[in-house]
Amino acid sequence: MLPLLRYRSSTLNGVMMKPCGGRFMSVRPAEKDASKIVSARKKVTIQRLRALAAEKIPITVLTAYDYPTGLRSERNDIDICLVGDSLAQVALGYDSTTRLTLEEMIHHCKAVSRAVKTPMLVADMPFGSFHAGLDETVRNAVRLVRDGCVEAVKVEGGFEVVPAVERLTSLGIPVMGHVGLTPQRHTALSGFRVQGRDATPGVAIFRAAQALQEAGAFSVVIEAVPHLLAGYITQQLDIPTIGIGAGSETSGQVLVHDDALGVWSGHKAKFVRRFAEVGVTSNEGVAAYARAVRSREFPSEVESYAMNAGQWEEFEKLTAPDSNSGP
Repeated sequence: MLPLLRYRSSTLNGVMMKPCGGRFMSVRPAEKDASKIVSARKKVTIQRLRALAAEKIPITVLTAYDYPTGLRSERNDIDICLVGDSLAQVALGYDSTTRLTLEEMIHHCKAVSRAVKTPMLVADMPFGSFHAGLDETVRNAVRLVRDGCVEAVKVEGGFEVVPAVERLTSLGIPVMGHVGLTPQRHTALSGFRVQGRDATPGVAIFRAAQALQEAGAFSVVIEAVPHLLAGYITQQLDIPTIGIGAGSETSGQVLVHDDALGVWSGHKAKFVRRFAEVGVTSNEGVAAYARAVRSREFPSEVESYAMNAGQWEEFEKLTAPDSNSGP
């Protein structure tokens, strides 16, 4: 239960009014140190990620879209918090990640950044934000870092985005690559299909990952590829790989927050595991709330406020029809 603040005493028509016990409703900003959870963990840096990969300790990555979801990464053992463009669907109700705008992404990044202090904070560059030339790409990446308060950006694609990765990293903006299934291009790929099942496209994915490393990417996401291919790429690269639907041999794993916690009610991909059923519990809670309100079971007397002793009788006197004390 949230702690309760106190109102200052006030007067109404000359009568001193005080809330019972000085308490009032629990809708209030969180405590200033709410995100400063006592932890032995140090701030996750690129150097730390490389060390984890070198020591074969799997890197944990989870998406977040707002302050509450960011706090879940901050309070638990998450190394990278990714503000993914999947927020287009799970948070904004769009039918595709390609609908997401840069302004919307920045808005959500700022919210997440208020919670995330220990994990490395990375943001997807939305569709269209890195397609109109290198100067435009730099401007948009700078906005994500400066205005969105993120520490690095993620760019989907292979050889075609290498110039952008080179330019951004040369300016000190860390870049995470993304190969295999690239959701922003799902229409061109004829849907959300596994990539690299055959040797030739598998080699292309491997070469793309190599090119991104050479361009300066500090890590690369490998999505929806056979586990043998993902394992081979991981062995050949010097930078950490983050798998999603790519088996257990990558340097780390990422899942969409709403998939992992059972919030999302849409299609469940083969590689998704539910670690909680928040959606079910939330629906049950909303239904129970509605029933309690309809039946007047809520709020109960203990959930209601009382007037100070003797003040109700005084109120009745002041509002009696024959009272001359009223307005």
